[in-house]
Amino acid sequence: MDAKSPKDLHFYEPAKGHGLKHDPFNAIIAPRPIGWISSRDTEGNVNLAPYSFFNAFCYKPPIIGFSSTNWKDSAANIQETKEFVWNLATMDLAQQMNATAAHVARDVSEFNIAGLTAVPGKLVNVPRVAESPVAFECRLTQIIQLQGANGDKAQAWLTLGEVVAVHIDKAMIKDGVYQTALARPIVRAGRSGDYFEIKPENMFEMIRPD
Repeated sequence: MDAKSPKDLHFYEPAKGHGLKHDPFNAIIAPRPIGWISSRDTEGNVNLAPYSFFNAFCYKPPIIGFSSTNWKDSAANIQETKEFVWNLATMDLAQQMNATAAHVARDVSEFNIAGLTAVPGKLVNVPRVAESPVAFECRLTQIIQLQGANGDKAQAWLTLGEVVAVHIDKAMIKDGVYQTALARPIVRAGRSGDYFEIKPENMFEMIRPD
């Protein structure tokens, strides 16, 4: 196709429907890191669940956040205790991560369902996934109910937390630098179950202009 030729575009207004077999929104915004969130309620019940709307938002203080469609146990627990832990989902833990997406009663631990080891936090009263090479202990900063441009409230809540402690498997650190791809993290790619694996051979570097 000539570079100046107009593209044959599929156009739609989300409020009127996308006209495709599957909503392309979360496949276009991809890949997305996985918010594998462990939390605890005030009665001591522990929850572990993956969220596909997750990212980092600030360096100082370090802030991460995930968005929950509908009011789920993770958001409820964090609202109660003001603490949570993010665990890095890797290729080696893909099946276990997927198992923790099961809808179970609040008093059922997804750690047990997935056969994962819960290790107590250092600064927060929430366990991390021992098998994960990286974990962030977090304290709640905000829970925000999202809304549309017209001001109508959405059934979605953005939970933000400050990272107060970090656990990194030293095998992931080479010459004082954390090697992102060495852990082989997995990321969401849309639809109901599409993922990517990040591999060292697929990474490249570009130096930013001054």
